[in-house]
Amino acid sequence: MAEKKHTHQPLDLDEVMGSSEAFILKYKNKLIGGIAAAVILVGGYLGYRHFIAEPKEAKATEAIFKGEQYFDDGNFELALNGDSVGYKGFIKVAEEFSGTDAGNLANAYAGISLAQLGKYEDAIKYLDKFSADDQLVGPAILGTIGNCYAQLGQLDKAASTLIKAADKADSQALSPIYLIQAGELYEKLNKNSEAVEAYTLIKNKYFESYQSMDIDKYIERASIK
Repeated sequence: MAEKKHTHQPLDLDEVMGSSEAFILKYKNKLIGGIAAAVILVGGYLGYRHFIAEPKEAKATEAIFKGEQYFDDGNFELALNGDSVGYKGFIKVAEEFSGTDAGNLANAYAGISLAQLGKYEDAIKYLDKFSADDQLVGPAILGTIGNCYAQLGQLDKAASTLIKAADKADSQALSPIYLIQAGELYEKLNKNSEAVEAYTLIKNKYFESYQSMDIDKYIERASIK
């Protein structure tokens, strides 16, 4: 049975992580960190994923293809809602092809696109529909959800979601990003013991990460509050 392949270029995850150092509390007007990671990791995921060419799956893969191009170009409105020349948009693809791999992925794309457009509540609804068991895309989507909660002012829920993302990733690359985001949110909430716990986990478990190099200053800051 033939397979239909996409032509995305493999991504350098080390470079991705290095570019995700900014934290949500310092940048109020745009999504960063977890969302930036999710955008790139989902694209990388497509580069390695081959959909089985069964009738419905093949149609779903064909339906999502143009949206991937819009998404990669940063045209999130067109990616989400479609164009005037036949592309339906991620929202309709997700609904029409529910139960397929491409339909599942369309939920992730739709959620990230909505987040990039500042529609955080709707973004969470679609991101919650996406399922992945791997240690890259799954945690990145959770991190995106956490960032959306933060943008909605639901800081406690954001922090706990970011902790879950860090735990699910369990990696030197992704986990420290989410733990520092969670720690800063806890500080904002005056939950300083929880912040210290998040930072200390980086120091003790993710000591090979870039973030661990100056984690002591975060621990000290939260400890003396």
